[in-house]
Amino acid sequence: MEFLNEFHFSGLLIGICTFLIIGFFHPVVVKAEYYWGTKFWWVFLVVGIVGVIASLFISNILISSLLGVFAFSSLWTIKELFEQEERVKKGWFPKNPKRKYKF
Repeated sequence: MEFLNEFHFSGLLIGICTFLIIGFFHPVVVKAEYYWGTKFWWVFLVVGIVGVIASLFISNILISSLLGVFAFSSLWTIKELFEQEERVKKGWFPKNPKRKYKF
């Protein structure tokens, strides 16, 4: 198994973790819009900004990269949250019967 010593798995690991982080945020968007609507978009903004700043101060390239991916996924979630509201409006996703909607 000496040939494994010649490979660098960091990129592969970052790719797999990026896939998992993005996959994590999809149900977060759906659930957040269902229970709270778009009024907590700022939480994702704060998490994103904190993640970006933290990634700048971490010297470990793997952890810094994953923090950056997490941060920008959180920032992207803001856009997706408002788009999810539109998808609910179109009837593509269910409305929360316990919540009042603007539309």
